[in-house]
Amino acid sequence: MSIKDESLSRSELLVVVEQLRIQIAELERDIAALRKNSSNSSKPPSSDIVKPPQNADKPKRKGRGKPKKRKRGGQPGHTMYDRPPFEAEQISATEVHVLHNCPGCGSAVELTDNAPHILQKVELTQQVPWTVTEHQAYAYDCPQCQCVHYASIPAEVERGGMLGPKLMALIAYLKGMQHASYSTIRKYFRDVLKLPISRGRLAKAIDQVSQSLKDAYDELGDELGQQATLRVDETGHKNNGQRYWTWCFRAQLFTLFHIDPSRGSQVLMDVLGEEFEGVLSCDYFSAYRKYMRECDVLVQFCLAHLIRDLKYLTTLSDPKTAAYGRRLLGKVRDLFEVIHHGQSLAPTTLAGRLGEISDRIIRSATTRVPDSSDAQAIAKRFEKHGKAYFQFITTPGLEPTNNLAEQALRFVVIDRRITQGTRSEKGQRWSERIWTVLATCAQQGRSAMQFLIDAVNAWVQGHPPPSLLPDPISA
Repeated sequence: MSIKDESLSRSELLVVVEQLRIQIAELERDIAALRKNSSNSSKPPSSDIVKPPQNADKPKRKGRGKPKKRKRGGQPGHTMYDRPPFEAEQISATEVHVLHNCPGCGSAVELTDNAPHILQKVELTQQVPWTVTEHQAYAYDCPQCQCVHYASIPAEVERGGMLGPKLMALIAYLKGMQHASYSTIRKYFRDVLKLPISRGRLAKAIDQVSQSLKDAYDELGDELGQQATLRVDETGHKNNGQRYWTWCFRAQLFTLFHIDPSRGSQVLMDVLGEEFEGVLSCDYFSAYRKYMRECDVLVQFCLAHLIRDLKYLTTLSDPKTAAYGRRLLGKVRDLFEVIHHGQSLAPTTLAGRLGEISDRIIRSATTRVPDSSDAQAIAKRFEKHGKAYFQFITTPGLEPTNNLAEQALRFVVIDRRITQGTRSEKGQRWSERIWTVLATCAQQGRSAMQFLIDAVNAWVQGHPPPSLLPDPISA
């Protein structure tokens, strides 16, 4: 083979090597993407079901035997909880049990002044737990005008229809809180309450309860734009097979849900307005950044989401990018260590230490940045919005993460999985309102069932609805 031929072969070899290098880089990116889970990305925990076992690449633990498993039940140090006994007026009957002879030796025994041992047993009654009130409107003949007139049935009776407020509230509770279908509710009414009821009647009851919640829901919507701090998150929603979005707005004392076909910043402008003066806690999604930029809104980006993104960097094959991710993770851990253990410090001292660490995190994120696209993306993020990750330091009541909004959305995600979403605008409004009632009542320690009863009672009587805003005195 000539020198020219050998040179040509080397050139072809270099081309092949370059092609293989590009292919390996693409495969490494694909592998890194496949390794994404809820701990190093924004993927939901349900996606972890199909992920490979954790720590599969790590060496097996050295030591004697397997680590001890935690025992079931209450753990050492946990405060024991005992249910308080029923009050005297709640007790229907009392049975006294006496002892005549000693169970040990058989001799006669004497009654002491010690308090008796008490066991309270609860049981369902045999009676049907509902009553029927028949309203009879008599007919009267008027000789003067030759007409028959019927006496009037009260407006609140007519408006409620067949079902009373408590039964309507129970249907709404089963549908909203328990994710029950109309078929399931029908079976419960038939088998447990001994009350046959049609799907149409159930659907009408849900629509009536939804109407009774409208004003209370709208009142919270009017209050959103006035909040000093507000946590926001969103998740997918199905409506008749189309992709919609459920937005969650969690304030200090209430939570509101809003279903919308858009996931864009216009939803924030419509719901919160363009002059929102509070601080928005959210993830780094583009809609929040656009709202932040166009409306000049202060934002606290979620540090929990940032930690997941940094963990993802540590899984990449490029050693410089992985080291960059580990370096930032260490500094963020230092920040949280001060947050968790610095409560004994004076507020100004704590804020000063947190400010110093936040400055170090921003400097570390924007200096000595590897050339990889993933590392450069994190660096650009900190160059533009680094301060927005530490707004909580100078804002009272604001947390560094958006975990509370994510927790509020878990119930919605479960409901979506069970019910498969909504099929109409009425269904969307019902879902928004009942989710808002359930989340807000849980947040305030109120009974959601009692609120539903009060709301339906007010609606059938034409009275102002109860408020989901807490009483200023009790708050």
